[in-house]
Amino acid sequence: MSAVVLMLGGVSFVAGIERDVQEAGSSGLVAGKVPGQKSPEPTYPISGYFIMASSRDTTNQKKLADIKALGGDTVITFGTSLQPATLASMPGDCLIDGKPCARVASGSLSVDRYFTFLDGSNWGDSALKCPNDRTVNNNGQTYSVLVLPNSGQGCTSSDGKYDVVVAGGGSSSAVDPSHSLANAASDLGMKFYAGLPAPVRGNELAYLPDLSYQATLAVFTERFLAYQADANDIPGLAGFYHHTEMPLTDSSVFDPILDLYTNQNRAIRRILPTREAIVSPYIDSRTANAGISLDKVKTGIRRIAQTSGGLGLNIAIQDGMGTGKGAAFSESEANSAVDPFAATIVGQGPWGAKYIAPNKDYFSAAATGISGTGAVLWANVEGMAPVTNANTCGDSRRGQTTKARLDRQLQQVATAKKIVSFMWDSYFTCKGTGTTLREQVESGATAPIVTDTTFKPSTGQVEVVGFNLEGSNVTVKWTNQKGQQLEKSVKASTPDSTYGIREGMNPKLEKVSVNVGVTTSNASKDYTVQLTNGWGRTTAEFFSQVQ
Repeated sequence: MSAVVLMLGGVSFVAGIERDVQEAGSSGLVAGKVPGQKSPEPTYPISGYFIMASSRDTTNQKKLADIKALGGDTVITFGTSLQPATLASMPGDCLIDGKPCARVASGSLSVDRYFTFLDGSNWGDSALKCPNDRTVNNNGQTYSVLVLPNSGQGCTSSDGKYDVVVAGGGSSSAVDPSHSLANAASDLGMKFYAGLPAPVRGNELAYLPDLSYQATLAVFTERFLAYQADANDIPGLAGFYHHTEMPLTDSSVFDPILDLYTNQNRAIRRILPTREAIVSPYIDSRTANAGISLDKVKTGIRRIAQTSGGLGLNIAIQDGMGTGKGAAFSESEANSAVDPFAATIVGQGPWGAKYIAPNKDYFSAAATGISGTGAVLWANVEGMAPVTNANTCGDSRRGQTTKARLDRQLQQVATAKKIVSFMWDSYFTCKGTGTTLREQVESGATAPIVTDTTFKPSTGQVEVVGFNLEGSNVTVKWTNQKGQQLEKSVKASTPDSTYGIREGMNPKLEKVSVNVGVTTSNASKDYTVQLTNGWGRTTAEFFSQVQ
């Protein structure tokens, strides 16, 4: 397959996924297309979003309904960290008979350490498993006080020491956000992945977790999952998200994070065996930061996949376009300047000098590395951009992106079987430049996005792979060996809607073909493809080379 470059707004947009394509059968019908079947309305390729949970049912229901209307079927929340604390730093309103709840709950037991898990939930009595556990309602707030054994199983510690966790902290009148989201997802036929408990960052190496309380975290994770099994075992709860992140690398430095994934995946499989998990490692291909090589990515994703312990595991690679750690460019664009957003992170210069390889290559390498593991490759397309003076939105480092840039990112991740995006709140919903990203996507949802093309001059066959290709007219421009500039517009074949599924790629990918007649190409073998689909939306020209 050739590399494909979309020129849009003066910026080169990349595509190019290497793959084989198959010719339509002699009957003239394309696989997956039923004669007389009405074509479905096109949807944007992003089908899931990271969101903030609310303790109000109406808020969660509306948010998920809005996401479903945009073509989404999946929502994911971040987890809360289990924070080391002291008796003095416990929430001041967690009182039992006017006394600190953690002290009252532990009674005469010997307490080793105190923790908080303030996720704003209202767990209720279903979280209580051991004799010393308590539910506290005070000053309109609700807490669950859990007394965990420091060692051993069950409620009794074999060494006589215990840890106390004050969890929740939601309004007494509020609903549990996770239960509310799972209910909304069930009602709408969607999937919700709840964030798992996670450790805080370590004191010496901030990119590694604090390992001083691994045993406590393991016990608390079991209690968290047991609560979910008791109170939230409904269809909308599809699984859990590991919010402790790591780069997509094979470095043994990150073994503690892999150990965390392994332990928590085992706990999920044991307590809620029908659920799945998601991890989201990030690309870092910056040359100035000794970026991660493609070979390390192949091994790295395989090591992450091996943490599943038989649990269904989805590895949603962060594409780094919102943080400047990853890039979307083609071989022909390597000498072109990075865009203004990336420049705020890596400085001025060409893509090929600032980054090791384009995201397309990283996802292709990851697809190779994950093969045969049972884990599933997803893409986490970052729905924001590094902040500039022109895109303030969100926080001081990240700002609003554009649909054009998001389309560019989508061209690179066709090997991923599902595409999710960070993050609905607030990057897709904030006003920023005046038009929310959600509105931009909504108005452009029917636009075609091309991920790859091939051109065989000896047969005149041109094939186009991408999203929303139904009813397309394809215009091909090329230069022959005599230097003549040629152009031909042809109605495309009916899309092969099973192409993505058959190739083990994104199931929404389609393939169309046209024939411009037997011809030749010049020495540079350059050609362009422009496509207008059945909804009247036109791509800019896609620049490619005959391979």
